[in-house]
Amino acid sequence: MRALECVQQFGEMAARDDKMRFDARGRDLDEAVAILQAGYNGRGFHVAPSEAPFEFRHTIVGDGAMTLRSTMFMGRVDGQAAAGDEHVVHWLLDGRSTVDNGRDEVAGAVGRPILFPEGREFEFTTEDVNQSLLHLSKSVVDEVAAERYGIMPGTIRFDHAAPVSSAAVQAWHATVRLIGRVYLGSGEPSDLMRTEMARLAAGALLDTFVHTSTPMPAALLAPRNASLRLAVEYMHASAHLPISAVDIAREAGLTPRGLQQAFSRHLDTTPTAYLREIRLERVHEALRAAPPDSTTVADVARHWAFAHLGRFSAAYQQRFGEYPRETLHRG
Repeated sequence: MRALECVQQFGEMAARDDKMRFDARGRDLDEAVAILQAGYNGRGFHVAPSEAPFEFRHTIVGDGAMTLRSTMFMGRVDGQAAAGDEHVVHWLLDGRSTVDNGRDEVAGAVGRPILFPEGREFEFTTEDVNQSLLHLSKSVVDEVAAERYGIMPGTIRFDHAAPVSSAAVQAWHATVRLIGRVYLGSGEPSDLMRTEMARLAAGALLDTFVHTSTPMPAALLAPRNASLRLAVEYMHASAHLPISAVDIAREAGLTPRGLQQAFSRHLDTTPTAYLREIRLERVHEALRAAPPDSTTVADVARHWAFAHLGRFSAAYQQRFGEYPRETLHRG
């Protein structure tokens, strides 16, 4: 399979968002790099030979909600990658690896599950690696987390650098073995079974890795406030988009005036102010995770639509008890 064909096949699988089976192997270096860059939102991959003759293999089985993957790559590779709209866990079977988000570097160990850093591009290195990976849609994890903890959708954040206990590692691998038997067995799993396996993986992810989240305001739990809850969930899920109060009202099935009244009555604020608070929280998360030597507060603030840096800094200090530059350098 030529490199261009590999990239096209990856794109077609992602666009269909349906059942995936992919198996590529060989000794073509260009093909190997094209496959890995396409599969991991990668760029700047640099490959150096090792003592072993070059060969690679990359397999995928699953669907749009979850995929099991394996990669064998003889040689040293470094570059940049990103998890995108998935949570990606990898663990070594052999070889060496590091993952570095500019603030924390995590070295791989055989059998230890490691979560790709979230929210931004990260640097990685692998050498003569044989590894397994599990890719899981963020929407599935959000759904399971909301059911478990009553949190706002889209607010869960994992700490990729936090240590994982031995018991959690054992439980993770037990779950992966079960999923593997379902996906790699002789029969094709039903759509219902695929859904349940993805939810099982989401539960294992939540049990294994340290995470934080934003709780659901008590007022939104009342059935009579279902429309307001829809509005708030939409705002959390779409805070990175240029949404307006009209968009939010439409999503919640309310008039703009009805939306304003609901926010005032039950949350003592306005939709615009609530959205601004969500975006302030996203800035806070970004500054905590960003490498201070290559990040500016101004760039992060403008990314989240805070144009007036003085007012932004004052609002940030009032919300978090420190100025944004302090968060950036404290981590």
